[in-house]
Amino acid sequence: MALARLILASASPRRQSLLREAGFEFIIHPADIDETLFPPHLNLPDLALYLATAKAEAVSGHYPGDVILGADTVVAHAEQWLSKPTDADDARRMLRLLSGTTHRVITGVCAIAPERKVRRAEAVISTVQMRPMSSWEIEAYIEGGEWRGKAGAYGIQDADPFVTRTTGSHTNIVGLPMETVVPLLGELGIHPMHTPGLSGPDSFCSKG
Repeated sequence: MALARLILASASPRRQSLLREAGFEFIIHPADIDETLFPPHLNLPDLALYLATAKAEAVSGHYPGDVILGADTVVAHAEQWLSKPTDADDARRMLRLLSGTTHRVITGVCAIAPERKVRRAEAVISTVQMRPMSSWEIEAYIEGGEWRGKAGAYGIQDADPFVTRTTGSHTNIVGLPMETVVPLLGELGIHPMHTPGLSGPDSFCSKG
């Protein structure tokens, strides 16, 4: 019997890098879902789990004998949900909202083994404290384009993400809480294939 492969249902280069750094080999098959459609009245951890599960399920039919990993990250300011900005104006709005505040970063992760009818899912919460940002700092960041594709319009790994303090998982803030993902995948028989931190074979990207 062929060993199950890991399928990453995400196009995020940050999630791909975290998995590679941890020693995993995987196939990339981004999920095509509408992230604006979800049941009403979900709390934010449940929303992140719902979207992560929807991504994994959207890809699972292509790989019934494998393990599919879906993830979704949301930034929570009070109870307001900030996902990926739609354009520069939306990114500017988010950064102004987060400037000088402490907010939560919530990532839902879901791993599915379709043939075995096994699913593991968990939400991880970290907090991020940001210093106040001047208008010109926000404009410079927007102009640099690093806000694209990032929940809350910033990335903690960027050159100057305006972050002064964090609590909880750092990799969760990047986009994939590896302290949770590694044992979760291990429960489904997916383990690192080489020493963490060393380069392994390139991941294979599939869309069909």
